[in-house]
Amino acid sequence: MNTPPQTLSERNAVPKLASAAVQLRARLAQDTLLVVPGVHDMIAALVAKRAGFEFIYGSGFWLTASCYGLPDAGIVGYAEMKERMAALVRVAGPQVIADADTGYGGLLNVHHTVRGYEDIGVAAIQIEDQVFPKRCGHTPNKQVIATEEMVDKIRVACDARRSPDTLIIARTDAREQEGLAAAVQRAQAYDAAGADMIFVEGLHDAQEMRLACSEVSGLMMANMSHGGYSPMLSADELQNIGYACAIYPALTGLVSTYAMTRVLEALRDGKATSDPGIADFGDFCEMIGFTEVWEFDKKWAR
Repeated sequence: MNTPPQTLSERNAVPKLASAAVQLRARLAQDTLLVVPGVHDMIAALVAKRAGFEFIYGSGFWLTASCYGLPDAGIVGYAEMKERMAALVRVAGPQVIADADTGYGGLLNVHHTVRGYEDIGVAAIQIEDQVFPKRCGHTPNKQVIATEEMVDKIRVACDARRSPDTLIIARTDAREQEGLAAAVQRAQAYDAAGADMIFVEGLHDAQEMRLACSEVSGLMMANMSHGGYSPMLSADELQNIGYACAIYPALTGLVSTYAMTRVLEALRDGKATSDPGIADFGDFCEMIGFTEVWEFDKKWAR
């Protein structure tokens, strides 16, 4: 079901910190899988909200790529990512699950990151156990910190949040370096440390995913990253395995890149660039708020 786009005033309103987090907790308590599209830029965020998705995922990989044209390799830091997440909240509302990488450093950095992300109004904050600077979870050469160090980060994150409703999501990238059993043990430790949801990254098949879900008592998140290590499963399959939530971080970024490649290659080759699948310009203007601007001009312009 399509939902109307937010007005400019609604986008610029101060977000209600607790309401989105409370809404997310209530949704996760339901029996059906929560499907969350990843968004790579603000247009994708508007389209996702217009399409009726309850929550969106702010992917560090894709927000870095779209804004800076750089890989997700720890090059872009806390200040830049906080600005991008703040823009997401302004554009699409506070129903944002925010990727906070490693917390951008040690324990004090984690405290600062949680406070900063919560201040801009996100509903949930995801922190991973990689060594800083990190790497994308579906690329090689990842290294992880000690389990005890990540447990401390989770405890600091939970203590730092001003609202107890803000969700802390703990991700482990230990599957590649330490193996499946160690990754599951880490997930159990992170769950016991107080994380609200557990994210075991880079599982290789449905059997590994089922094992992880069966061994961890807390809520579990699946990463359906197109082109990644894990198999792409249907929502019904993921729910049957035991997941409460599934993110699709690469979807909008890869689809838009594919579409842009096709149309720009056609333009380069002198072919017609019109396509029956192209967005309507008038509808796009309405979605991003031009209708309100035009109404303002009618009222005030001389």
